[in-house]
Amino acid sequence: MTMHRLIYATSPAVSPSLHARTSINGVAAICDPLGGLYFPESRTLVVSDLHLEKGSAFARRGMMLPPYDTLATLRILDAVIARHDPATVISLGDNFHDRKGSAAMPETFRQMIAAMACGREWIWINGNHDPDGAQGLPGASMDELRHAGLVFRHEPSRRDGIGEIAGHLHPSATVRRRERSVRRACFATDGKRLVMPAFGVTTGGLDLRHREMSGLFDRQQLVAHMLGRDRIYSVRFANLLG
Repeated sequence: MTMHRLIYATSPAVSPSLHARTSINGVAAICDPLGGLYFPESRTLVVSDLHLEKGSAFARRGMMLPPYDTLATLRILDAVIARHDPATVISLGDNFHDRKGSAAMPETFRQMIAAMACGREWIWINGNHDPDGAQGLPGASMDELRHAGLVFRHEPSRRDGIGEIAGHLHPSATVRRRERSVRRACFATDGKRLVMPAFGVTTGGLDLRHREMSGLFDRQQLVAHMLGRDRIYSVRFANLLG
């Protein structure tokens, strides 16, 4: 899916019919196939779990990953920002793969982020991988944000999830298509809260039926808005493969 997201990110403007429309606690939103959530009324774009500099974090531990992760993720982020032209961008935590990521990030990537943030409000929500915030980058770092009638945090709350937009769990879902099973990252929502897919290109996913998802959603209302190659596929929880 990484290559498909990169190709799609640099393709001509996509018809709005390929997005999925939803609402969280009555606030209208658009699920973009590139992995961003856009709120038209407040002109707010949300992404989650970028895990920038994951390759360099692994290299510091003597484990080699392909070195393209930060560049690929930022190119896709640039494309979704260009598509929606948001006034505010919120990145929902685990923006960097570890505490050293933002300080060690090369200047080229810093300049890319600065260009994307120019003229916009930019919020870095702190995550469990990067609790100290983003260092030396545009925008503000905080643990939680209440904005436009919603609450934005990294980890879903186990108590009050009404109007919550969260990340951390990297939700994914599996369906059967043409005699084979297909697993994709997804936006997961029951209309009360939404958990974001991971945006970073080298991140994994946790199935919606995993025990970590238990109790977060009303499963009768739960819909997985799955990221396809060029569109969103919306599937009710009852129709997902277990």
